Amino acid sequence: MARRQGVAVVARARHARPRGPAAWLPDSAARRRFRAGVLRWYRRHGRDLPWRRTGDPYHILVSEIMLQQTQVDRVRPKYEEWLSKYPSFAALAAADEDEVVRTWYPLGYNIRPRRLHSIAREAVARFDGRLPSDESTLRSFKGIGAYTAGAVRAFAFRERAAILDTNVARVLWRVFVAAGDPKRMTRHLWDVSRAVLPHRHVFDFNQALMDLGALVCTARRPRCAICPLARSCAWRARHPDASLVTARRGAPPDRRRPPADRARRVRPG
Repeated sequence: MARRQGVAVVARARHARPRGPAAWLPDSAARRRFRAGVLRWYRRHGRDLPWRRTGDPYHILVSEIMLQQTQVDRVRPKYEEWLSKYPSFAALAAADEDEVVRTWYPLGYNIRPRRLHSIAREAVARFDGRLPSDESTLRSFKGIGAYTAGAVRAFAFRERAAILDTNVARVLWRVFVAAGDPKRMTRHLWDVSRAVLPHRHVFDFNQALMDLGALVCTARRPRCAICPLARSCAWRARHPDASLVTARRGAPPDRRRPPADRARRVRPG
């Protein structure tokens, strides 16, 4: 017990943040360990999802908007159906809005198809049916916020762009902060996301963070026993008995049949 408490104290000190306005960010050694662990885990356990097999900005945008507040297993069939019916911005822009909303069923949150339809029309009118790659122009579209702009830039245009959705925020908060209310730390967690972002393998790294949050570092029952970041995780050091799931029971399921994930986004954008 004494040894366990000692480890926890060391870990807390390693992740302690200075008080006051100065923002704390992980040092270079912590960033390297984090990146290596995340990428190594992803190469073995990353999910095989259809939107990860394309670089088409329209396809990426469709998947990202569908995944807002919707489980992955519900999105997969609708994603394929949607693209067969509306294969491009031009096809979507030409469609009737009510028909677009009916096609969206049963994903819900029907403001999303309306916004996607509006984005398609704007892309056709202003950008010849293409999506721009720079952040400021992307965010000028109604319905594209900081997360979605980062995802499109990273996944479609393969730019070095950070992301922060619900799963990513939870992973970063637990590993590097583990104190205070994460809902009040969005700006700081964006800074952490940018700080840990590698210069190479950005696509895999960002996808890995989302998968790790969806499959291992879950909201209610984190699988700390199989987490590649457990040894350097501030939250794990504070809660050493939080997860006693065995490696056999807690192993990520077959990547070809992903489980039903909880909602990835709190709100669009």
